[in-house]
Formats: sequence, C-alpha cells, structure tokens
Amino acid sequence: MTESNSKTAIVLGATGLIGRHLVNKLLDDSRYGTVKTFSRRSAGINHPKLEENIVDFSLIEQWGDKVSGDELYTALGTTIKKAGSKEKQYLVDYTFQYETAHAAAVNQVEKLLLVSSAGANRYSFNFYLRIKGLLESAVSEMPFKRIIIFQPSLLIGERETPRFTENMAGIIMNALLKYIPGIKKLRPIKAETVAEAMINAANDSTFERLLIFKSDQIFRIAE
Repeated sequence: MTESNSKTAIVLGATGLIGRHLVNKLLDDSRYGTVKTFSRRSAGINHPKLEENIVDFSLIEQWGDKVSGDELYTALGTTIKKAGSKEKQYLVDYTFQYETAHAAAVNQVEKLLLVSSAGANRYSFNFYLRIKGLLESAVSEMPFKRIIIFQPSLLIGERETPRFTENMAGIIMNALLKYIPGIKKLRPIKAETVAEAMINAANDSTFERLLIFKSDQIFRIAE
C-alpha cells in the first residue's frame, strides 16, 4: 500500500478532452507521486512525476504489466466519423478500455474511475450508448475495491479537432435551459469539471464500492 501523499494514478486517454485535464490536475496534486499515462502519442508534457507510455492498444500483452498503481482513470472515447466504422469505434470505446481495466485489476489496482455517457444502456438501440452500457456492466464485475462511473452529458471544452455539431448542440442546449428548467440535468458540462469530480471522488472514502454519477451529480462532486 502506498502512502497517501505518494499515490500512483494511471490515466488512459491522456491526450483527450477529459484526459488532458486529468493529467494536469493529478500532476499538480501533492497526493500523487507518480502519474502514468498510456496513449498512442505523446501529450507533450514534461514533468518529473509523469511516466508516459506510448503504446499500441491492440497489443496490451506487451505493456499490460505496467498498468499498476492505485487508481485507474479511463477516459477514452471517439466517434464513428473519427474512427471510420462501428467496428473501430467499438475497439476504442469498449475493447481497449475493457482490456486495460482488466490488466489493472490483475495488477491489484484498487480503484477504477470510468468516463461513460449520459444515457448509457447496454440494451439501447443507439450504438454509442449501447457500447457505453456494455462497458459499464463489464467493468462492474471486476474485482476493484472501488468502481466509480461518471455519466456526463454533452462535454464542452477545447478539443484538438473542433466538433461543429457538438458546439452547436451546446449553444442550443444552453439557450433552452432558460425556458425549459426540466432539462437542467442534461446541461452541457465542462471536461475540466468532470476531471475535477473524478479526482475528488477517488479521494473520498465515504463512497460505496460501486457508484454511478449522473451528469447533474458530477457538478456537485466537482465543487
């Protein structure tokens, strides 16, 4: 067991919208002595606490033993447009995250913090939401001491490649909030807010073993 001020955090998806914030916040957090990242390319960060691993996610047998530490933060995600097909999106949104979480469990990592999506449901007719639901169900069966799943609604923040549709949806949603109070639970949420909530939840000993936080709850945890 590591000391409270020298924990090791593991981040999957370090170059993504939420992952970038996770890495920066964990590096600045005195409770963490090491931050391990696993990604396909460098995040371009130089820091004495950072241990960057550039990997081929399809070859986890070559690096799975390195997925060791105290907490695994997994925030991988893509779109069909970016991935090129449903099969390739499935690899990113399910397979790579499932296999990395499994490796972490084998290596006795204690906590898993997973970014899912509002509306995730393994039985959904929507392909994306079905993938997220299937992953939630699968990781919930793994032997972590604590599993915390986050279901944010529309994520907002500066992406390396702007998504026009998401940007417009965020503008429209924020406008509707003024007239339809009932949709407040689905209001857009900043990626940085999600990252803050994940770290806060990881360090709160009052939570149960398995928890799922809806988007409106994420705002409160981040405070």
